[in-house]
Order: sequence, then C-alpha cells, then structure tokens
Amino acid sequence: MKIKNLCTMAIGIFFLSTLSNAQTKAFQKEEFKQWAQTPPMGWNSWDCYGPTVEEHEVKANADYMAKELKKFGWEYIVVDIRWFVENDKAGGYNQTDPRYVIDQYGRYLPAINRFPSAKDGQGFKPLADYIHKKGLKFGIHIMRGIPKKAVEDKLPIKGANGITADQVYTTSLQCEWLRDNYTVVADKPGAQEYYDSIFELYAKWGVDFIKIDDLSRPYHEAEINLIRNAIDKCGRKIVLSTSPGETPISAAAHVSNHANMWRMVDDVWDTWPHITHLMDVAQKWYPYIAPGTWPDCDMIPLGRISVRGERGEDRMTRLTKDEQYTLITFFNIFKSPLFFGGDLPSNDAFTLSLLTNKEVVKMHNESSDVKQLFQKEGKIAVTSKNTKDGSVYLALFNISDNASQKVSVNLSDLGISTSAEVLNMWTGEKSKVTSKEITADLKPHSSVLYQLKNKK
Repeated sequence: MKIKNLCTMAIGIFFLSTLSNAQTKAFQKEEFKQWAQTPPMGWNSWDCYGPTVEEHEVKANADYMAKELKKFGWEYIVVDIRWFVENDKAGGYNQTDPRYVIDQYGRYLPAINRFPSAKDGQGFKPLADYIHKKGLKFGIHIMRGIPKKAVEDKLPIKGANGITADQVYTTSLQCEWLRDNYTVVADKPGAQEYYDSIFELYAKWGVDFIKIDDLSRPYHEAEINLIRNAIDKCGRKIVLSTSPGETPISAAAHVSNHANMWRMVDDVWDTWPHITHLMDVAQKWYPYIAPGTWPDCDMIPLGRISVRGERGEDRMTRLTKDEQYTLITFFNIFKSPLFFGGDLPSNDAFTLSLLTNKEVVKMHNESSDVKQLFQKEGKIAVTSKNTKDGSVYLALFNISDNASQKVSVNLSDLGISTSAEVLNMWTGEKSKVTSKEITADLKPHSSVLYQLKNKK
C-alpha cells in the first residue's frame, strides 16, 4: 500500500474517532449520498421476465450491456422479484404452493434450478463475480419484511442472541399483493439484527444495488430506517432503491435522506396514459432532484418486453416512435435513474439508438437545476443547465391526443439574453434562433430536445 493511502486512512480513522456515536452515525448516513452522484443506469429483469428470470438470461443481458452500453455509462444488472422461489410463474405470482429457498437464519437464497451457480451455499456470489469481471455492477430485488416461513418455523435471527423470527413480526400492514413476508416491528429486539443479517449476506455476495418493494405506499419509515442502518453497517456501498410508488410528497425529506432513489408512481408500462400520469406526478418532485438522491420514473418499457412478463404477451413495446422519444427524453432531462426493462439482446437499432446518444447521456450525467417551466393545455416545457460547458437544455412536449401544437419558450426564461445556437439532440440538426423565443411544431404525443448555447 502506498504511503499516501496509509496517511489518508490514518486521517480518516482519527477523524471518526473524534466524533460522538451520534455524529458518527450522521456521517455514515450522509456518506451514502456519495454512492450515486449521477443517476444510476442499468437493466432490470422485471419488464421482460417478471418473477421467472434465469441465470443464463441475466448473463446474456450483462454480456450485451458490457459490449454495447457500458461505454455510455450503463452499469447495473438487477435480478428482480422472487429469485428465491423455485416454481414461480409468469403473469402473476405462484402464491398457492411456492417452494421457497431459505437458510437456517430465515434469509432467502437463490433457487438453484434457476441460478445453478448458487449451488453449495454460494448464493449470488458467482453471478455477481461474473458481472463484476465485465466491469458492471450487480443488484437484486427483495420485499420489505421478514419471510412468513421464517416466522412459521421460528428460525433464529443471526446475531440476535436467541431471538427468533416469530418475535419480531406483525401481520399488520402486510403487503396486499404478495404474501411472502410479514412486517418487521422496528422497535422489537432482533428487528435491526434481522436486517443487519440479510445485508451482511448480500455484501458477501457482492451486491451493489438493492431494490426494496412495498416500502412507499404506504410509506414504511420505520423499516426504511432499519434498512438504511443495515446498509451503512454492512461494509459495502449498496445503492438503495425504494419501490414502488406513489411515494407521498409528505415523506420527501425522509426518503431523500435515506434512499438513493425512490419511485414516484406505480409500474410504468408501454401505454400512453402511464407516461402522462408520470409527467403529472413528477411536477412536485423537481425540487428533490439532487446528487446521490433521485426521484425515480420507474423502468423503461422499451424494446422487447413481457417475454415471460407481468402484463400482456411477448412483444416489442406498444409505444409509437414519437412516444418512445417522449418517454426517453422526459426520463433523461428529469435526471431519473435509467433502468431498461426490455430484453437487451433483442434490441433493434432504433431501441439501441435511444440508449446510446452521447449528447443525451452527457446531459443526463452533467446537468443541474432541472425545472419545469410549464405544464398546461397539453404542453410541457422542462429545462436544465450544464455549468461545465454553458449549455442550456430544453425539452418540449405535446401530450395532447388530437392536435398538433406550437410549444414556445421565451429565451429570457432560459437565461439567454439575445440569440442562441441550437442543437436538436436526437437528430443532430443545428440551427440558430434570433427571435425572443424558441418554438417547435409538435404532433400529438411528440417532443423535441434541444441544447442551446449563447451565440458568440
């Protein structure tokens, strides 16, 4: 180890030793915001494989990402719901006779018939290692709470001095749509230890990202606190994503101080009303877009989805090309985390182009001061800035169903005093605007994304 690194470590240890316990906890809680300084970008198995994804499919998507997307900043590969059930099904969940895989401490383990590399108690470590070797990061999905099976079998909680699962649970506020788990009573002895134990396991596996379901509606503040504490103690930088929406705006201060990203709405699928609903709900979340903590638009339902999914048959997205541009433009200018939901190896050239536009990726990573200028009469304008190169970004949307519309913004509202050079970020077309406003003629459901710079 270099002398410089030793000195840095010594200074850090001295600094922490001078803090009180309360100050140390506060320091740790703030530190997690450094883990996702730009919105996370990756792939999630839910939209295409529901609760049935298998290891070979995860690897195929990781291979594609490493080859085609990694250089654009895409890096997370996330195994979504119920990876611990041997006999789940598409189009819903097998809640009749699920075969759970669980260890002696009440912690779910990957189903070996779906994830063969998990044999011999290795869990997800071999799969995480495969993904890490490609320069990518690995994530999983879990449900809030403690497994019913652990409660029924009175399994001991690791590190809890003999406390068993049946001593920390309640049936109150059990998830309405999936009955695998019970609520953890946060102030019960053993409650924190349970969450500590599962994150200790995930850290050993090499998990970099965790999406936790049934946290936001209703908002489970007490369990989020347990989760955040467990992550901070596990010794690994694990990005926390709360799911699904709608996260109540009344919880904005808490969620932005305890999660790296949180869902604003329920699942977004490939229908136009899902997009307009998202845009409407997003209006109240603009003030909370900040490095390390991101309001989340949900997964991107583009490309080939529902291979064995939750909604509908195997298909390419039902959104028109104009609607796809509108969705991806909004996700990017809003600085939402970007998690592609389609099967990546099935991408066509158009779908790939939506994910690999260098200027759009730069905007997504580097922009700040994101704000909505207006949302009225089927017209929306959203803007942001890039302080590194002086760019101003502007997205204009016509979300009306029937009529083409002119959508206009005054240059003064963008901080541009006279005239500007304009780049259409999707087409690459360059132009100049010398009037007091910039205007786009937009068909229904269409949009445009501009980069503007003051003309020299």
